[in-house]
Parts: sequence; C-alpha cells; structure tokens
Amino acid sequence: MPLKIETFDNAAGGNAFYKAITHPLAAPLAYALIEKLRGLGPVAIYDPHHFIAAFDTMYPLEDVSIADVFVQNVEQVGRAFRGHVARPVSELADVSSRAILIADFDAAETEARLRSLFSPDVPVLTFDSLRLPADMQTDGRRYLSTLNFATNFVFFRDAGGLHTRLVTVNYWGSYGSKGGSLWLSLFGEDGRALAAWREALPAAGAGISIDSREVRERFALPEFTGQLFVHVVGAAGHDIIKYALDTYGDGADALSCTHDANSWPSNLYGGLPAPDVGEDVVLWVQNSHPIEIPPGEIGLNLMGDDRAAYVRKSIAPFATYRLQTSDLLPDAHWPQQMEIRAGKHIVRPRYEVVRGDGRRNIAHPNVEREDLKLDEQLPQLSALLGKGFLLPAPILPPDRYTSIVLPTPMSTAQQRLPVKLLLHDASGRQVAEHHFGNLARKDSVALDVAEALGNHALESGYGHMELVYDFEAGTDADGWMHALFRYVDRKSGHRAETSFGAHVFNTLATYKNEPQSYKGPPPGLTTRLFLRLGPSPYETLCHLIYPASRPWHAQSDTKLILMSGEGHEIAERHLQIPCGGSVLWRAGEMFDTGEFSNAGASGYIVVRDITCRLFGYHGLVNGERAFSLDHMFGF
Repeated sequence: MPLKIETFDNAAGGNAFYKAITHPLAAPLAYALIEKLRGLGPVAIYDPHHFIAAFDTMYPLEDVSIADVFVQNVEQVGRAFRGHVARPVSELADVSSRAILIADFDAAETEARLRSLFSPDVPVLTFDSLRLPADMQTDGRRYLSTLNFATNFVFFRDAGGLHTRLVTVNYWGSYGSKGGSLWLSLFGEDGRALAAWREALPAAGAGISIDSREVRERFALPEFTGQLFVHVVGAAGHDIIKYALDTYGDGADALSCTHDANSWPSNLYGGLPAPDVGEDVVLWVQNSHPIEIPPGEIGLNLMGDDRAAYVRKSIAPFATYRLQTSDLLPDAHWPQQMEIRAGKHIVRPRYEVVRGDGRRNIAHPNVEREDLKLDEQLPQLSALLGKGFLLPAPILPPDRYTSIVLPTPMSTAQQRLPVKLLLHDASGRQVAEHHFGNLARKDSVALDVAEALGNHALESGYGHMELVYDFEAGTDADGWMHALFRYVDRKSGHRAETSFGAHVFNTLATYKNEPQSYKGPPPGLTTRLFLRLGPSPYETLCHLIYPASRPWHAQSDTKLILMSGEGHEIAERHLQIPCGGSVLWRAGEMFDTGEFSNAGASGYIVVRDITCRLFGYHGLVNGERAFSLDHMFGF
C-alpha cells in the first residue's frame, strides 16, 4: 500500500506540509515531540487542516495516549483516526486530557483563541517545534509557504572511479531573490549523513557546480554512493530546483547525463527498460523519507502484467539500495518495460544500464499518473490542434548513430496507445512516418529509426522525430504520452538514453494547460533553456528542435548567449531554425576559445527565443570514446 501522504496535485501544486515534516532537519524534532507526548498522558489533538494523518504516517503515534481528536470543519466530523472519531472543535472543552496538540504550524494565534476552552495549566504543543532555523526560512511570515521548501534530491556518487557533477544556475535571482544559500546534506548508502554544509548562493544568473570529487576531498570521505539533499534558502519565483547531472569517470569511456529529479514521490513509475542480452539494469532505490521502507513495499512488474515481485528487505531512512532488476524479474528482456511500484517512498529514481564491456549509462523513469482519465475530446479537437500533443526527439546522424524510440505507457488509464512517428530532416521537411498502430499496454515495440527512414535520406545528415497520436488507429488518449529514446554510437559502442512526455507546441489556441511556457501563462511561446558547458576535455553538444503542433513562424529567432560563471554576458550568436526543423551544433563551433576563456569554468549558454518555444537536448562528447545526451531544462 502506498504511503498515505499528499505530495503533489496537478491542480493544487506541491504540498508544503509534506516537505516540512520530511525535511532531514525536521525528523529529530518530530521524534522529540512524540517523546514529549508519550510522557504527558492522554493528549487531545486539534487537527484543523487534516495534517495529523500524514504526520502519523511519517512518525507513528501508536505509543501516544490519545484522548480525542477535534477538527475545524464540520464536514470532517466523524473522520476516524487511530480508533477515535473526530469531533467538532467546539467540544474541546468537554474532553479530559493532560495536554493539547495543535497539529499545525504558525499556531500561536490558534492557541491564544483556544486557551479559554481548557485549563491554563494544560500544556499545549504544536508543530512549530518542528520548524527549521529562522535563517533557513525564505518566507518568515508563513511557514508552509512553498518557497520555504525549495528542495530536491540528487543521485550522488564518488566510487569505483565514477563521479557526479551537478550544474545549475541561480535562476531565482531573475525572479527577485537577493542573497540566500544552499543547505546541503549528503547521505551515504546506509542512509547516514556523511556531511552537511551551506554555500552562499552566487549572484543572480551565476553558475552553480557541485562535484562529488571536490565534496569527497573537502570532507575527507571514503567512497560513497548515495543522495545529496539540496535546499535553496532564499528562492523566489518558484520552488523547483532544476539541474543537469553528469556522471563521468577516471576512464575516458565513462560518460552519462541525466537531470533533476521530480521532487515529489509517486506510487508508480514507468519507462524502466528491461536488460538486453549481456547487460544488467540497476535501479537505484533511494529512500526519500526519514522512515524505513519495510520489506515488500518496493516492487517490479512487467508493464501490462499486474504480477509483481518485491524487495524482501528493509531500506533505512535516506538510504540507497542497489536493486539489480533481474533479481526480481529474471525473465524480463529488452524491449520489455518494467513498472516500478514505489509506494510514494521515493522521488523519481535513477536506473543504470551496465553492459558486459563495462560501459554504462544512467537515466530516469517517469512518474506514472493514476489520476488521469481518457480524454474523449482530444480526437474530436484534432482539426483545431493540428498535431496536438507531440513528443520531439533527435535523430542523430544515421551514418554513425542508431536512434531508437520505445513508446512507454505512463498513466494507469492507458490500456491502448494509438501512436505514430513522424520523421523530419533539419529543414522541417517530413521525410517518412511510421505507424505503430494501437499498441496494447503490454506491447513493447522498439523501433530503429533507420527502418522507418528506409530509402528516405536526411539531406542535412540528421533530423528529428515526433511521436504523435494516431487517431485513425484508435481514440484512447489522455495527453500524457511518453517514450524512451535510445542512442548508440556504432563506432565507440557507447550509448545514451532519455525519456520525456508530450506537449502541445507553438499554437496560440490553448487546450487546458497547453501549450505550456517557460515563463508566464500560455500561450507564452518563448524559450529560455540552460546549456551547461563541460570542462576540458569534454565538448558540449546541443540539438535544438522547433516543434509546432500547427504552422507557426517560418523561422525561429534564436539567440545563443554565452554567460560567464558570474552571470555576465560574454558573447552572442544567432540561429534561425525552420518551423518543424532542428539544428545540431557544438559549443566550440559557435564560440571561440577566447570567449570560452572569458566565460570561465562555471560558464554556460542560455538559449533564448521570444518568438517560439524550442525543445532541446544537450550532451557531452569525449572525442571518439563516449558521449551523453538528455533533454534540457528551461527557467
């Protein structure tokens, strides 16, 4: 059974209370509060916002003597909690208890208003005892402001000659943030905190880099594989922490990249590929909470098959568990997909494909939604929405790279997937298409794009593909269409893969919350993408795609702005990408060595366009030995 916690709602957004009680610094304070409650005897609980059940999930109150439970809203009267039936707060004076727990933050005013209902010598406890230090609160007026909990997890490893490097930028500064800091806590494989420290946020627009090698040296740590908890103090604009994460090694052939974790735990995740012949797929199960994951809570099943196998060991708070997927599903094989039963214990996990030759690549599954229903309007609106929801991805130069697409169910409503693939060269000309048909949920069909191209040449030497709904094959659609894209360098044998979901792109007409924009409400058709620069000897590559659900401007008006690590503009280049087309380029082709030198080690590139929304992929290249590829983030 999944944890009974409210985390993220697609209508209401993130639940700050969840983040407040699961913060690593809150855990010892919560246990101290429970210890006080145990010693006080029967406790009356006043639960005005329905928080107590979530708190009890994280910090069980089974040993606390509860006198009764009271609620504010009369519609909540009768709700059960640990054998007690909730009563209206107006009856609080009638209860005999030795203490009162107000299950809320910022509770001083509430306590003052309720004081007349009970004896002045009855102690009152509140969740305010769980508060973070004042200098870690962005919004001191309202504790449960989402800006107080701009937090996220990072897969972080420095072991076996493999290292990780988080790169981002202080984009909160552009929303008005002044000053601020990063509070960081590194957890080892067993969940114990290896180090905790603070770093001042740099100036607005300045680069941020955290390298596992430097952290390990700074704190004299042994090898570790775990997770880094990041808390931005002083965030503005929004509470999301976005980053690019490079995995690199002492050897030249170890290179991979992924990006920020979705900071909200999900019950299910999809898009986990089964291993091919001669390889292992490792799922890094990282406990996101200050409570143990019991045995039998984390499981795998083949997509479309409800029979699941489970991990039969406990996972300590904040610990990392290396799950070799073949231990649970020994008969699963590529291109089959595995569904992760996570029970809301983990934020979006990472998986690592390890092949017999030692090469490896790391990527992430995606949140599988349980709240969606099929959208009967979508097929009927196709004339207005054009291509509608589409998922763009690169076709790397076919003379060297194999590009593979695997549609992945990502909603429990998706029992059928009617999809097709459109293939374009860089000019935007559609050269071919492939009809997958009306795929069943259990179907796992991986397509080598070369098969779909056939004799059709990409005149530019590369291009892009778009996965779209095929309403001639079927009408089941919910707008949450996903796919995994795998790329193989046939010369080096290296591989990269990435996955994402579809959106409506570049139309003025809106449907629900589409098209989405990087800043402002739809139809804010603009682009601001972050492109990190790899340190020597790595070269940065980028594939920008101009997808359009309906015809839009004939060409983009795209600026590539080289920024210094301090957030200053160094140089600018201009691109015009045809509507429905793309451009594959390397940073060294756009800017000269002098400009890179002025940008410094923490320099980066901003991809800016105020005429359309571009979708981008970034990566690093290490000569002829290795490459990485993943989709970019906007801010």
